[in-house]
Amino acid sequence: MPTRTYRSQAEKTALDRLMSRFAQTRLGGLLFITIFPAIDKRLMPLTGGRLKVGMSQPVLLLHARGAKSDQPRTVPLLFTPRGEDFILVASKAGAEKHPSWYHNLKAHPDVDVEVDGRRLRVSAHEASGSQRDELWRLVNDNYDGYETYQRRAGAREIPVMVLTPR
Repeated sequence: MPTRTYRSQAEKTALDRLMSRFAQTRLGGLLFITIFPAIDKRLMPLTGGRLKVGMSQPVLLLHARGAKSDQPRTVPLLFTPRGEDFILVASKAGAEKHPSWYHNLKAHPDVDVEVDGRRLRVSAHEASGSQRDELWRLVNDNYDGYETYQRRAGAREIPVMVLTPR
């Protein structure tokens, strides 16, 4: 399934830029990692992915198993498309620790994603070295808040995950 594209920073609307600035604040980050995902987790399946809090941003539903519990987990995440791959950033709005979904992917890399109402099987790996550098530039073109989150995260290098259809 070809992934849709994102709008680069040069193509963002005034509303996109306003939402991005809000998401980079501590309050915005908190809302985007707690309240808004709870809404999207229910809204996106009901609307086939047409409605979501992130409006014009590419958002997927990650269906994984808990790293410790092995229980099913579903989390909405901003992604950056690259060919057939889905690129995820484990920023957690710049928190000092990685998000739970990152640990889930490391423990169980074969997962499903739901994009635009379609469920796909993917396999995850963490980008490193020059691949991470290239993808970091790409994801920052999609959402310019990751640099802010990296500064906020301190010594923690924010992981970049690549999900490839299997």
